[in-house]
Amino acid sequence: MNEAIIHSFFDEATNTVTHIVTDPSTKKAAVIDSVLDFDAKSGRTSTSSADKLIQYVEAAGLTVDWLLETHAHADHLSAAPYLKKKLGGKIGIGAHICDVQKVFKKIFNAEDISTRGEEFDHLFNDGDEFLIGELKVRVIHTPGHTPACVTYLTGKDAFVGDTLFMPDYGTARCDFPGGDAATLYQSIQRLFQLPADTRLHLCHDYPPDSRSPMWITTVEAERKHNVHVHDGVSQSAFISMREARDKTLSMPNLILPSVQINIRAGQLPPAESNGISYMKLPINAL
Repeated sequence: MNEAIIHSFFDEATNTVTHIVTDPSTKKAAVIDSVLDFDAKSGRTSTSSADKLIQYVEAAGLTVDWLLETHAHADHLSAAPYLKKKLGGKIGIGAHICDVQKVFKKIFNAEDISTRGEEFDHLFNDGDEFLIGELKVRVIHTPGHTPACVTYLTGKDAFVGDTLFMPDYGTARCDFPGGDAATLYQSIQRLFQLPADTRLHLCHDYPPDSRSPMWITTVEAERKHNVHVHDGVSQSAFISMREARDKTLSMPNLILPSVQINIRAGQLPPAESNGISYMKLPINAL
């Protein structure tokens, strides 16, 4: 089987990593966890980050088959609809996005949201397989951070979203609606059963001053050195640590705009009678 060519882009504004995964034999590609630039002060979106992806795809002569999300992000807006318009491809996410939609449809009183995932082109269940060109990809449901989190595994490369971070930073928070520390621990243990040399490609990095951003680690490195969940850390100890830590964390800067866009597969809310689309700010709801 071919080994994927992976080119990654780090967005400093949101600490997000977008991965372009390419089958070298067919030049078919998937874009994982894209970023639509958003200035919260002005309410304006822009496409500088996404345009860098487009430039790379066009220069490399790639055909985009998939625009994949590891989950409905709470820290950046997805650029999937913009990329689909420019490059083609189907927007895919884990099937449990429906659970996330049900929660946030009520919070945002958003009548247009389907709660059936109809905004996306494809919903993946645990164990599903699909192709990027001739690359076989397996979907692993890895909830805990959110109910809809999935990992995309092709060969020795796994794209784990927010489930794990670099060993010196730890693991995802679990205090968003539907998050659960015990569930996250079980998801991580499932990833730890992958071969030790499996490369884990992360969606975020929050580096200390002592190092530059990094987004590739391995199962072995995480099992040995992850500060939250290395081998020997029990589920009960992890839950105690994670729940205590989450109580100290502030909400992500872009959680309210991000979630209401991302549960719509990156689409803006429907324009109102004046032709303008509005994001909602629920008061005392979260």
